[in-house]
Amino acid sequence: MLETFHSLMLGFSVAFQPEVLMYAFAGCIIGTLVGMMPGLGPLAGISLLLPATFGLNPIIAIVLLAGVYYGAMYGGSTTSILMRIPGEAASVMTCVDGYAMTQNGRAGPALAIAAIGSFFAGTVGVVGLMLLAPTLASFALRFGPPEYTALLLMGLFVLAYMSGGSMLKTLAMAVLGLLVGMIGIDAMSGYTRFSFGIVELGDGVGIVPVAVGLFGISEILLTAGQAEPPKVQQPSLRQLIPSGEEFRRSAGPILRGSLLGFMIGIIPGSAHIISSFVSYGIERRLSLHPERFGKGAIEGVAGPESANNAAATGAFVPMLALGIPTSPVTAVMIAAIMIHGISPGPVLIQEQPELFWGFVASMYVGNVVLLILNLPMVGLFVNLLRIPYAYMYPCILAFCIVGVYSVSNSVVDVVIMLLMGGVGYVLRKLGYDLAPVALGLVLGPMLELSLRQSLAMSGGSYGIFLERPIAVTMFVLALILLALALKPLIFKGKDWRANVGLEDQVD
Repeated sequence: MLETFHSLMLGFSVAFQPEVLMYAFAGCIIGTLVGMMPGLGPLAGISLLLPATFGLNPIIAIVLLAGVYYGAMYGGSTTSILMRIPGEAASVMTCVDGYAMTQNGRAGPALAIAAIGSFFAGTVGVVGLMLLAPTLASFALRFGPPEYTALLLMGLFVLAYMSGGSMLKTLAMAVLGLLVGMIGIDAMSGYTRFSFGIVELGDGVGIVPVAVGLFGISEILLTAGQAEPPKVQQPSLRQLIPSGEEFRRSAGPILRGSLLGFMIGIIPGSAHIISSFVSYGIERRLSLHPERFGKGAIEGVAGPESANNAAATGAFVPMLALGIPTSPVTAVMIAAIMIHGISPGPVLIQEQPELFWGFVASMYVGNVVLLILNLPMVGLFVNLLRIPYAYMYPCILAFCIVGVYSVSNSVVDVVIMLLMGGVGYVLRKLGYDLAPVALGLVLGPMLELSLRQSLAMSGGSYGIFLERPIAVTMFVLALILLALALKPLIFKGKDWRANVGLEDQVD
C-alpha cells in the first residue's frame, strides 16, 4: 500500500503540470459538449480528436482522450433529463425518470444528482483502477496465446449474455464484426485477404471509420427528420439543489451503481450501456415504491448515471493492464497510445510508470473539473441544443468526414464510413445492436492471431487449451455464459431485461 501511495504521488506530480492540467480541462469540456450533442458520442469525439494527438506527448494524448471519454459520460445526462434525447447511448435509461422529473418541475435536482452520482462513481472507479490494475498486470504476465484466446472468446460470450436484446442478434453482429476484421494482410502468412485489389485495405478496415459510420452517421440519419429541436428547460443554479429526501433516496443507488458499474466495466462489451440497464433494473427491484419508476423516481437517475460513469473508468483496467480493449472507445485509445510507440499491457506499469500513474491522477482532477462544469455551467451548455437540426447535423457530418479523412488521409476511409453509416441505419431499423459489430472488428484480428499462435505452439493440436489451467477456467466460464444465454430460448422465456420490467420503461 505504501508503494501504491508513492506511485500515486508520482502521478500527481505529473498531473499537476500546467500543460497536462490544461489538456485534461480541455478534454473534459469537449467530452461534455460531445456527450450533449445528439448524433455524437465519446467514440466519435475521440475519433475526431485522434489526429490532434499525433504530435503530443503520450501522457498528454491519453489524458486528453480520457477526458473526452468520461466527459461524454457526464454530458449525455443533460439532454436526457431536459429533452428526453440521450446525447450518449449510455444515457438511455436516464431519459425515463430524468425527463419525468423535468415535467414535474424537478429538472434541477435531477441534473445535480446526475452530476454528483457521476462524480462519486468516477472517484470509486479511479480508486479501483489504482488498486486493481497493478495486481491484474502482474497476473497477466502468466498469459500466453492460449490464455488470450480463451479471454477474448469469453469476452464475446459475456457480451451475448449481458446484452439487453436477442442473444442470436448480438452474436450475429459480433460475427459480422469478426468477418470485417479479417480483411487485410494475414499477420501469420503475409497474404492479403478480401481486399478486392484496394491497396488501402491492406492494413485492414480501420475502427475509426467503421465506428463513426455505425454510431455517428446512422444516428444522424435516424434523427435528422425532425425540423426543430424540442423545447429546452433551462434551470437556474439555485434550482439545482436537491431536497434532503432526494439526497437520502439517492445515496444507496449511487453507491450500488458505482460498485456495479466498475465491475461490469472490466468485462469486454458495451459495459457502460449494459451497466445502466442493470442498475435501473436492480433499483426498481429493491425499491419499496416501484410504481414511482417511470414517473420521476430520483433513484432511476442516480443509479444508471453512477453505473455508466463507473463502467467508463473500469474499462481502463483491462486496457492498461492487459492491453485488451473492452469497447470500441478503448480500442481507439489503444491505437492512440501505440502511435506513440507504447504498447499497453502487463509491462506498461513497470516500463512507463509516469504515464500510468499520471493518467490515474489526472482522472482525479478530471472528476473535480466535470463536477464544476456540470453544475453552474449547465445553462451555458444547454443553449447549444437550441441550434436547429438543419444547421447542426450538416456541421456534425462535416466534422465526421474531416476527422475520418485526417486519420490516414484516405478517401477509402470516408467511403467506408458512409457505407457503414447506411449499414448501421438499416440494422438499427431492424432492431440490431451495433456495438457488437465494432467490438468484433476490434477483437477479431486479436482472436485469430492468438488462436493461430496457440496452434503453432502445439503443432496444430487443440489440446493445448486443456493443458493450461487459466485457459480451461475461462473456457468453462464461457460455456456457462453461453448456456445461460441460451436458457430463455430453450424454455421460451423472456430476456433478462424483460424480467426486470424494463420493456415498458424504454418504449
